[in-house]
Amino acid sequence: MTLTDRIDAKRDDLIALTQALIRIPTLNPPGRHYHDICALLDARLKAHGFETEMIRAFGTPGDSATYPRWNLVARRSGKRPGDCVHFNSHHDVVEVGHGWTRDPFGAAVEGDKIYGRGACDMKGGLASSIIAAEAFIEEFPEFQGAIEISATADEESGGYGGVAYLAEKGYFSPQRVQHVIIPEPLNKDRICLGHRGGWWAEIETKGEIAHGCMPFLGDCAVRHMGAVLDRFETDLYPAMANRFTEMPVVPEGARNSTMNINSIHGGQAEQTADYDGLPAHCVPDSCRIVIDRRFLVEENVDDVRGEIVALLEGLKASRDRFDYEMRELNVVLPSMTDRTAPVVETVHAAIEAILGVAPTYVASPGSYDQKHIDRIGKLRNCIAYGPGELELAHKPDEWIGITDMLDSAKVMGHALETLLLPA
Repeated sequence: MTLTDRIDAKRDDLIALTQALIRIPTLNPPGRHYHDICALLDARLKAHGFETEMIRAFGTPGDSATYPRWNLVARRSGKRPGDCVHFNSHHDVVEVGHGWTRDPFGAAVEGDKIYGRGACDMKGGLASSIIAAEAFIEEFPEFQGAIEISATADEESGGYGGVAYLAEKGYFSPQRVQHVIIPEPLNKDRICLGHRGGWWAEIETKGEIAHGCMPFLGDCAVRHMGAVLDRFETDLYPAMANRFTEMPVVPEGARNSTMNINSIHGGQAEQTADYDGLPAHCVPDSCRIVIDRRFLVEENVDDVRGEIVALLEGLKASRDRFDYEMRELNVVLPSMTDRTAPVVETVHAAIEAILGVAPTYVASPGSYDQKHIDRIGKLRNCIAYGPGELELAHKPDEWIGITDMLDSAKVMGHALETLLLPA
């Protein structure tokens, strides 16, 4: 039996494992059922000869007694020394949202698809890497080096309770791990080399409260924010549209600089659902927005930040009573692995061998946990490769293709052959 035959024989197991993972609603925020999913994987991988660690990321953002940030790291060492290949997947999923026509956590199988929140992003990739590793160990029990599999927390909210914490503890040091594959859903015939940068901030415009029937006695913070948004439309968005990266970012629109306004709120807090009274009549003295600015490798984060500050300072100089505060929330620098890196060339050859096509090199429009492996772990031999279509992530009726998972598992298994078998 060949390795690909073994993986094909595990089709039902792959489906069942993917379903089991989807059915654990690891919603982030707030961080539900992290221990449950790690415990499931801990039991499975122990049964296949892995040494496992359940690791709580104490003190990281969101970690609490109610919502502890749990991670799993499993390692299977070979018969002789050699490189370590690490498959890293996040186990958290985003909110369900509206528009589903299926149970988001039902993991229904329809034809060649498994539906559910997290099916594509990225529990299908996690399951594929496990099946690939288990099949490889069965086929080549005398392999050299080591295989690691991790299921980590909070990627959807920055990864600080997951990969960042583990990297700070040395789990992604080049002395421990030499090759990292992150099975994010970038399509089975593409290799993702890295991602754009991100800068997040909250901007608050200030005003003065007054009675709503006499707004001239107050100062409306929402109108001041309207001026900010107008300046974004007339100055900032056109400037970003003229910037273009040489990184192979997909989809095409993400090769420009972009900015999303994540949220806006001004004035009184929204009332609870069980309150049906009318609002009070007040001029809002505060308005806040959160912005998500994605920037290119050709841009500098200081310039990205400075561009927003200059816009706000310009309004302060020209607009009567305009005042603001800005709070930086997070910064992620762009990351890009060289095309000649060993893991890149190995997965490239595996895709050609298994799928019969030359892979496309891409970069992700959003960041993922490569940022922590690169910046904190100082490990530059890292890519994202896994099954699934990126455009399905975070959407209603999210799904993963069973054939795509099998094909990706075969590519991962072929990569293990190249990296962990004697020449």
